[in-house]
Amino acid sequence: MSDDRNDKIRSELRRSANIKRAMGDVPDIVVGGDGNGKAGSDVRQYTLAEELVNNIPYIVMVCLGAGVLAVGFAGSAWGPILSRAYLVYGAAGALWIMIFVCPCCQYWNSKSCPCGYGRIAARFRAKNLVDRFDEKFKRHIPVIVPLWFLPVLAGLPVVIRNFSWTLLVLLVVFAVDAFVVLPVLSVKHGCKGCPQKERCPWMNIKARPDRR
Repeated sequence: MSDDRNDKIRSELRRSANIKRAMGDVPDIVVGGDGNGKAGSDVRQYTLAEELVNNIPYIVMVCLGAGVLAVGFAGSAWGPILSRAYLVYGAAGALWIMIFVCPCCQYWNSKSCPCGYGRIAARFRAKNLVDRFDEKFKRHIPVIVPLWFLPVLAGLPVVIRNFSWTLLVLLVVFAVDAFVVLPVLSVKHGCKGCPQKERCPWMNIKARPDRR
């Protein structure tokens, strides 16, 4: 009885989506894939090389952050410890998102995920409800937010007390990548064609100035 009821619910949802699509209320990209690794013909699919390129801003940010900590605490035993800990935190943070957020994404286990997280996530977690994406996003994104601020908070006091051109350049480049390059690329490229962007907390925040 439970399986019959679930099949009936899926059928009704599919019929409703098709009706809305015909009326122009739902973008084709939403119903172009099934969220199980089989994207429709109207959904872009990314190669491994493209996924790597899309991950470069985050990788660069983590490496620069580790560099800030290493240079800022050079000559101290804390330098290598903090820089390596930050690198581990960066990798663990990405894995955390794959495990707890990506299963609720429509691009889970699909080549349509711009950064490739969706396919990696499928190795760890089964598919979850797509309707829970915004809930999971709000709950788990704060786990990685400190990555954007720890190098700045640790490096600024050091560069003020003991000025260093190397540390200053690292801080400036880190800030540009973390607060300009990475957000702009995610909004203009990675998140642009996402079928869940209307419910995504990140996209809603970035879209507020345009809603005046």
